[in-house]
Amino acid sequence: MMIVFSLKVYGVTDAVKSVSVLEGDSVTLNSGLTEIDGDVFQWVFINSLIAHINVKADHITIFDYNDGRFRDRLKLDKQTGSLTITDTRNAHSGLYELLTYREAKSWKFSLTVYASPPVPVISRDCSSSSSSSGSSKTKCSFLCSVVNVSHVTLSWYKGNSLLSSISVSDLSISLSLPLEVEYQDKNSYSCVLNNPISNQTTHLDITQLCQPCSDSVYSCGSTEAVIRLVVTALVGVAAAAAVVLLVYDIRSRRAEQDRA
Repeated sequence: MMIVFSLKVYGVTDAVKSVSVLEGDSVTLNSGLTEIDGDVFQWVFINSLIAHINVKADHITIFDYNDGRFRDRLKLDKQTGSLTITDTRNAHSGLYELLTYREAKSWKFSLTVYASPPVPVISRDCSSSSSSSGSSKTKCSFLCSVVNVSHVTLSWYKGNSLLSSISVSDLSISLSLPLEVEYQDKNSYSCVLNNPISNQTTHLDITQLCQPCSDSVYSCGSTEAVIRLVVTALVGVAAAAAVVLLVYDIRSRRAEQDRA
């Protein structure tokens, strides 16, 4: 039988402590007390009781949330009243309150669980690459992309200097950020994806992703240029073969007419 105590708390503190954690990690909501000396302490998550401490009886009770999100994830320190949540998930984000009757106090915590950011991917954008007019230098365009992200910022850096950035808040969407550099550029560039507590970085290798191409093929890489040359050669061979067959056919018909 589950007994829930209804506590009337006076002098409730309005201050809310913000706490952030990376998904999968553990987090402790610290009461700041060295030892609790009240009669009854309760932890509440979004108006639902999740833990109860009876100090005099030296007894702790852990209650699961109605959808099971806290199952086998809550640990309570009976000496300080601090609550630890293990293997955190986004569903654990929300407002937590530690209530005590005797001292007429409460402690409020706003917990935000962030997903681990994925590694951004840098790809060559051939459709936007071009050759500088009146110059032998070639410009290469790149896209830094991530998929299914929220509460993150995607940025291009030149060394330690921020060049551009784009952010997304609540929605889980895909992001892309362009960058154009010259093939001869010797500066270091990197694409960084970060949320408030973690980040992922991918460094740009200009010489690998951007190779100078001849004629109208600009900044599309040596592999793509070779493929185009091979295709062009094959088309030429096919055309030559067609001409040879046509000449052979004409000569064969003339020979048959002469024999007739």
